[in-house]
Amino acid sequence: MTHLPVLTAEVLRHLRPEQGGLFVDCTVGPGGHSRALLEAGARRVIGLDRDLDALGRARETLAPWADRVELVHADYRTLDSVLDRRQIARIDGALADLGVSSLQLDAPGRGFSFQRDEPLDMRMDRSGGDSAADLVARSTERDLADAIFQYGEERYSRRVARAIVEARHDAPVVTTGRLASIVRRAIPRRGPMRIDPATRTFQALRIWVNRELDGLDRFVEAAARRLRAGARLVVIAFHSLEDRIVKHTLRALQQRDALVQVLTKKPIVPRDDEVERNPRARSAKLRIAERIA
Repeated sequence: MTHLPVLTAEVLRHLRPEQGGLFVDCTVGPGGHSRALLEAGARRVIGLDRDLDALGRARETLAPWADRVELVHADYRTLDSVLDRRQIARIDGALADLGVSSLQLDAPGRGFSFQRDEPLDMRMDRSGGDSAADLVARSTERDLADAIFQYGEERYSRRVARAIVEARHDAPVVTTGRLASIVRRAIPRRGPMRIDPATRTFQALRIWVNRELDGLDRFVEAAARRLRAGARLVVIAFHSLEDRIVKHTLRALQQRDALVQVLTKKPIVPRDDEVERNPRARSAKLRIAERIA
């Protein structure tokens, strides 16, 4: 599947790149949002991503604007240090499109999806760190259950964790297909199921492996503080855990610090026609804040 950036029209409307300026795409991915910003008039874009494969794709996508783009292999949570190294104090807008991309889901060998049987990896940054197979192999039953419940909101997390621990006594759980079958057998079936029973456990492991919620609040605050007065931060989240952190952090920056004005009482969600074109957009939630001080 070709990667389709979500809510692009809304991103452009609120970031206002036609005014020129420097924008940071904190999760550049294959470069779809950055391309739209440049086409609309952004003078310069710095794109961050911890996935080297994504940066390679972004480099291809953004080749026509190579003299106006800098791509950086970095976690979005290191935004302050990335800008400090370039002696950049203020920016004209920032975007973070959180979560896993279509590129990562569809690429063979990445282990994000149970649609194919492949190594259980799930790392966005494959240059280091533990894979999902590593965590599954060495975590206690309690730690597994807690992570699956906290990050996947799986009500049967204890059953799933017990089944994984029992299964790894027979052989290591190192492929997506084996893990998915273990989870499916562990979850009771009561009539038709809206999603595959393995979905929540896979989400939980992906979030756990990539520490997707760790430091998200600090990132939102750092990005807001880097904006010049009148500039905006746009954050797109794809599940309730991310969105809740973004919402509460922006609210605190408005009410406690008087740093920003939150422009979205409720998140902006994709229209029906976008979801029809790109079903993965259906869970996207976009929030915006404007620097006022």
